[in-house]
Amino acid sequence: MRFTDPAITDGTNPKVRRWLAEKIGAENPQALMITGDMPYVGEKQSDWDWYQKETASWKADGFPVFPTIGNHEIYHDKPKGIANFLNNYPQLQGHTYYSALLGSVEVLSLDMTSPVGPRSDQGRWFAAQLEHLPGQVEFLFILYHVPWIADTQSQLVAGLPTKDSLVLREVLEAHLSRMRAKVVVFSGHIHNYERFEQRGVEYVVTGGGGAVPYPVVFRGIHDLYKDPGFPVYHYLTIEVKDHQLKAVMWKVIDPDAANLNVEVKDTFVIKANPTAPKGMKP
Repeated sequence: MRFTDPAITDGTNPKVRRWLAEKIGAENPQALMITGDMPYVGEKQSDWDWYQKETASWKADGFPVFPTIGNHEIYHDKPKGIANFLNNYPQLQGHTYYSALLGSVEVLSLDMTSPVGPRSDQGRWFAAQLEHLPGQVEFLFILYHVPWIADTQSQLVAGLPTKDSLVLREVLEAHLSRMRAKVVVFSGHIHNYERFEQRGVEYVVTGGGGAVPYPVVFRGIHDLYKDPGFPVYHYLTIEVKDHQLKAVMWKVIDPDAANLNVEVKDTFVIKANPTAPKGMKP
């Protein structure tokens, strides 16, 4: 979303950004997940101040917010940016990667600024989380700012997914056969919307929160979102009910209109696995 002084319009759209923040607050969700790049410059306290001002409705409604660190959180001074990130999310208690259990849903948020290799603290933690998911978990949401799967254009132009993203994807795939939970990986970084399915995992790139939009001119055959409309300012709502997940992507119809509104541009439904994999205790 790149919150900053509303006078700054280079790289972020303050009108759409503020409206989307208010619209999300009006949804009054039970929980909110965000995919990173909330401040424009993470080291600047003033940008975090604007974040707090423009998302005031989130705090007023009292729903929990589950963030993940993006590259803008650490611009231009990484230690200061991480300190600001943790100060603005005190519920994380100093952790840059963490898990949260919400009934039949578990959220794992990973830190793109820390090592993810098998010998790293975060890498070992991630593998352990996958190995020991509570039996009640039907849906696992993974947050990581950089996409683990990206469209053809993003692969060629931006070099995505990164090496770290591929490492994490391989770790996840190595555990899938022993997991009951259906998995959705949510990422940002690309200022657009993309959606893929691979080996039963849904990969959603949702980066249309108000930063300067990036056109995806060519969408490959594996991208499940085909609409050519641009720009794709948007947010998602997710309902988990009766062992089923339904996700809806709400796109801003006309960002230049005097009164903004949204329309449904994508939906997907995932049904929970009825039983645990063979050999796994329910």
